[in-house]
Amino acid sequence: MDMGRRNRVAQWVFDTRAILGRLHLWLEDVEERWEPGRPPDGLSFVGQALERGFVMSVAVTALGTRLFGRYGEGRGGDKAQINRVKKDADAVSAYALSEALWYLTRALPENHAVMVSLGEGLMPKAGETPEMGSNPLLGFGRVYARPQVARFLDHRVHALINTPGYEWQEFWRDVQTAGITVWGAAVDTLENTSRFAKGADTGAMTVLHLFDQPLKVARPYEGYMGTLVLPEEVVRQAAERSVLIDFLSPRERVLEAIRATYPGIAPERVHVWTLGGPSREGRIGKLWETWRELGVHLVEDGWTLPGTGLAAFTESGTYAPTVLVGPFEDAEGRPNLFLCDGYAASAEAIQGASLDPALGLHTSMCLFSSKFKVSYDRERYVMLLDPEAADFAAGLAEALQREVSAGDVEEYAAIIRNARDAGMPVGRRTMVVDDLFPNKEWKMLALTAAMVPEPYSGMPGVEDAGDGLYRVTARASTRLGTLEATLSLRLMEPLEEMRLVFSPLLDRFYAGQDYHTRAVKISDSGRVRNELQTLASEALEYLPDGRIRVRFDDIDDAVLPPDKKALIQEVLAWYKKHHPMWFRWLELS
Repeated sequence: MDMGRRNRVAQWVFDTRAILGRLHLWLEDVEERWEPGRPPDGLSFVGQALERGFVMSVAVTALGTRLFGRYGEGRGGDKAQINRVKKDADAVSAYALSEALWYLTRALPENHAVMVSLGEGLMPKAGETPEMGSNPLLGFGRVYARPQVARFLDHRVHALINTPGYEWQEFWRDVQTAGITVWGAAVDTLENTSRFAKGADTGAMTVLHLFDQPLKVARPYEGYMGTLVLPEEVVRQAAERSVLIDFLSPRERVLEAIRATYPGIAPERVHVWTLGGPSREGRIGKLWETWRELGVHLVEDGWTLPGTGLAAFTESGTYAPTVLVGPFEDAEGRPNLFLCDGYAASAEAIQGASLDPALGLHTSMCLFSSKFKVSYDRERYVMLLDPEAADFAAGLAEALQREVSAGDVEEYAAIIRNARDAGMPVGRRTMVVDDLFPNKEWKMLALTAAMVPEPYSGMPGVEDAGDGLYRVTARASTRLGTLEATLSLRLMEPLEEMRLVFSPLLDRFYAGQDYHTRAVKISDSGRVRNELQTLASEALEYLPDGRIRVRFDDIDDAVLPPDKKALIQEVLAWYKKHHPMWFRWLELS
């Protein structure tokens, strides 16, 4: 190894030593590739040392999930079996990233914190049934900072959730008055979980977007959003002709704007990626038909992607295709354009939209409900309604184009109120990602790491180099460019010992470790609290004095099997009895 490489590895080890030590990993080599070139002062607002720490965080999450997240064990299973594997995989990925962030943020400046504003996994997605419940995730309000700062923010996050009258503006005022800098985050610890569980060859990845301010989100939230992702030049040139292009624009106008921007491009060389499959036909079938009537190519499963040569998939994964949006030439030198249309879960939509300044894109979004039971062209009207209005039921019936029951009225009113209380711009025709930031300007660091090859960026997955050595590739992108780093990481323990390192404490007890005889540490209190927030966030009630009540009756058996739920209750009761001071925050119900 030459001296330059030795120095590079030494610098990475120094900046990420806390993460490496916590997860029992040894960094043997680092390869860096910069586009367009290495910025002299780092890529982002966090500084070069922390950049390496965040890159390492997503890399070790991808590695741990790929090795210990039951990859492919749901292949051929029924829906319940696949769901169980998905939840186990999400639990490992959420735990690994949470641990990495905790150790990383010990190096934050004293008045700084990382706070999760959006987390993917609060609701079952298309094709899942409601009783499957939410997946383990890093969700709204999770704070990573030095203890005093974390306590300050935790109290105010709990007030946001529980105290009437304490809203986002009060939270933001208190943070600024205290002189605390909060970096917001949008997190999906395991994108394409179903593909991972079924052992698909491509797609599974970790996504972490970090911002220099928190998003204007005041409650845990996940819904759906219509999204249209175009090159910024298309929207700009249309505006010069006084033509508005956004998600609600007729698609023939969108195609006209595309052809005006790229003269000579034929409709069949405009490639539109949308979610596909029978479960989406009722939602966006009309959109597919509109594009087909215009002669445009709808990207299908297996279509060879430009640049990478890998096969597209459309059953999931609305974030990754964003990186391919833009013009390209085919083998004959003819102009082509790749774009994304349709809808996405809110966290994925906002993550993708925040790539706009880095990739020269424009993403227009339209707020949808979390139910999305009607076609997109009707769904758009639901979130414009006022649930307090006297004619709300009539308006809902008009939006859904059917009679509505009292249950429908109550359900949709609750959805709209939830979005409104969370700070989503309800009542707006469309929105852009800027609408979710408290300051007029914002900065972003987008981090991804692939568990298996990622077809849209071409990023390789985790590679087994033999003898406990693995190569993991991660990307960090900002307005200034992109770093792609391949980290050679060696496991410092045998594989089964490493499985424990990457397993949540409660999962280790479920796997057979005896909590009665294991040495208890004060850190167990924080670990258990963290794991409960990850595993069953919907069953936690935050009390005014800082305690958390766990309502086990609210946890569906599809989320936690009965025997696991019973064991966790037993473990928590034991901790509460034998270590009451450390677990005074815990209340069982």
